[in-house]
Amino acid sequence: MLAAEVPIEQCGGQLDASDPGYITTPGYPLEYPPHQDCRWVITAPEPSQRIVLNFNPHFELEKLDCRYDFIEIRDGNSDAADLLGRHCSNIAPPAIISSGPVLYIRFVSDYAHQSAGFSLRYEIFKTGSDCSRNFTSLSGVIESPGFPDKYPHNLECNFIIIVPPHMDVTLTFLTFDLENDPLQGAEGECKYDWLEIYDGLPQVGPLIGRHCGTKTPPEIQSSTGILSLSFHTDMAVAKDGFSARYNMTYKEVSDNFHCSSALGMRSGRISDDQITASSVFYDGRWNAEQARLHSEDHGWTPSTDSQKEYIQVDLQFVKLLTGIATQGAVSKQTQKQYYVTSFKLEVSTNGEDWMVYRNGKSHKVFHANSNPTDPVLNRIPQPVLARFVRIRPQAWKTGIALRFELYGCQITDQPCSEMQGMLSGLLPDSQISASSMRDLHAPMGVARLVASRSGWFPSPAQPVAREEWLQVDLGVAKAVRGVITQGARGMDGGSSTESRAYVRKYRLAHSLTGRDWTFIMDTKTNLPKIFEGNTHFDTPEIRRFNETVAQFVRVYPERWSPAGIGMRMEVLGCDLPESTTVPDTATPTMPSLETTTAQRLPHRAQLLR
Repeated sequence: MLAAEVPIEQCGGQLDASDPGYITTPGYPLEYPPHQDCRWVITAPEPSQRIVLNFNPHFELEKLDCRYDFIEIRDGNSDAADLLGRHCSNIAPPAIISSGPVLYIRFVSDYAHQSAGFSLRYEIFKTGSDCSRNFTSLSGVIESPGFPDKYPHNLECNFIIIVPPHMDVTLTFLTFDLENDPLQGAEGECKYDWLEIYDGLPQVGPLIGRHCGTKTPPEIQSSTGILSLSFHTDMAVAKDGFSARYNMTYKEVSDNFHCSSALGMRSGRISDDQITASSVFYDGRWNAEQARLHSEDHGWTPSTDSQKEYIQVDLQFVKLLTGIATQGAVSKQTQKQYYVTSFKLEVSTNGEDWMVYRNGKSHKVFHANSNPTDPVLNRIPQPVLARFVRIRPQAWKTGIALRFELYGCQITDQPCSEMQGMLSGLLPDSQISASSMRDLHAPMGVARLVASRSGWFPSPAQPVAREEWLQVDLGVAKAVRGVITQGARGMDGGSSTESRAYVRKYRLAHSLTGRDWTFIMDTKTNLPKIFEGNTHFDTPEIRRFNETVAQFVRVYPERWSPAGIGMRMEVLGCDLPESTTVPDTATPTMPSLETTTAQRLPHRAQLLR
C-alpha cells in the first residue's frame, strides 16, 4: 500500500471580522512552503467600522528588500487598493488600522529561503472613546485605564489638558510601565504600546516625545494652552501602565520682563534624555549628560577632537534663546586642562532641519573660554526661536571639554504674548484661509507654526504674487501684539525636487469683520509697515507691534526666497479686558471665548480618536 501523500495546506479566503480571528502563514511557526500566493479579504459587519491587525512579535520572512517573500496589506478589497505596508525581515510591523470596513492581505513566497512566517490577529478596531478625557481643573491625576492593574488591549485614548489663559501646566509622571520595544532608542520607535505627548491637540500639535518601557518620561512644562497624551496599546503584552500628576500655575508676567532665565542645564530641569552628542569619550567619564554648567563630574568630551563634533539639547518646546554660558573642565585623573575657545551655534525646530546662526551673511563664531573653570557668557545678538540647540566647537585648548547653560524664555512669558492656537490646534483648520493654494487638496493646517512639517504655498498660476495672503480668524476679537512666521518645505508640483521657501518681507493687515481691512502702519512714512520676515525656511522669526484689537489677521508677502512663497505662522496676543468695548464693525452675535472653546475642543478631540 502506498503511503498517503501529505496535502498542501490551503491559505487565503474571505473572513468576517465580527469575531476576532487569526491569520498565519501555512505551517506557522514551522517554515512556510515555497511558491505561495495567499490572499485574504477581511470584512467588518458595519460600514462605519474599521479593522485592526496586531502581529505576533515572532515574525520571520526573507529580507532582501521584500522582493521575494513578503506580506502586503491594502486598505480595501483588492490589490488595487491603497497600500498600507509591505513587510519582510524579522521585525514585526506595528499595529495596522484600516480606514474603512475592508482589508486585503497578500502573502507571497518564492522558491528559496523559507522562514517561520507570521501570525496576526484581526478584529474590529475599538477607538477607546470611554477612556478619553479632557482635564480642565487646576490639578489632577491622569492614569492609564485600569491603573494600578494592567491596562486593556487595543486602546486608543486621548487625554487632553486644557489650560486657561495666563497659566502654565507642569506634568510629572509618578509611575510608568509599558510594554518595552527592545530596539527603542536605536532603530525602534516603541512599536507595540506607547504614550505620545503633544504640545497641543493629539496628532496636530508638535510631538514632544513617544515613550514605552519602564523609563519614566521627564517632567514637562507647557504654556501653549493645550497639552495632550495619546495612549496606544496592541493585543499582545499588557503592563501596569502609568500615572501622572499635572498642576496649573499662574504666570508671573511684568512689563519689565527680561528674557534671560537659565533654561535648566545646571538645575536639572533639562533631563539627561534631552542632552545628546555626536560622540562621547570611551571611558564613560565625559558623557553628554555631564555637560551641565558647574558640574563636578568632568564635562562632555567627544571621541575625537574635531569640528564635526557637537553637543545638542532638546528643549521640548520652541523657546527664545538669548544666551549661552560655557565652561571647560579639568581631568581628575591627569589634572590636564581642557576647554573650548570658540564655537558655532546651530538651531532647529524639528531636529532635522538645521540653521547655523549667522552674523550678517557669515556664520557667527562665538569666543568662549580662556581657562577651564571660569564661565563665559555669550549673549546672542539677535535672539533666536528654537527647540533644538547644538554647540559645535571650532577651537580648543588641549582638547574639547564643555560644560554649559542656555538662557532665554518661553515665547509666552512676555506680556500679552499667548499663542492663539495655530501651533496647538485650538484654532481649527476652518479658521485658516489663503488667497490660493498650490495643492488644492492640502488641509489649511499645513500653515500651522512648527506643528506642520510642510507649509502654505500659494498657487503658481496666480498672476499677481504680490496680492497673495495667508489669514487667521481668531474666533473673537483679541488684543493682538505680534506674529511668528516660519518658512515651508514641500515637494515641487509633479517633480522629485523639494521646495524650501520662505517670505523675506511682508505687510500685516487686521480686521474685526473679515471685510474691512486696516494695515499696520509705519509711523515714519505713513505707509503700510514692511516687516522683516525670515532668512531660513525652518527658523521662526517673531515680530511685535503696538497692541491692536482684531479678530482677523492677514499676512501679505512682499519679497520671498528664490524657491518662492512658503509660510507657517502663529499669532500672539491675549483676551480683551472684560470692560473693553469692541467697535460696532465687529460681528455683534459672536459667542464668548468660553462658548467657542467648549464647543470646539470636544469636536476636535472626537475627530482625532
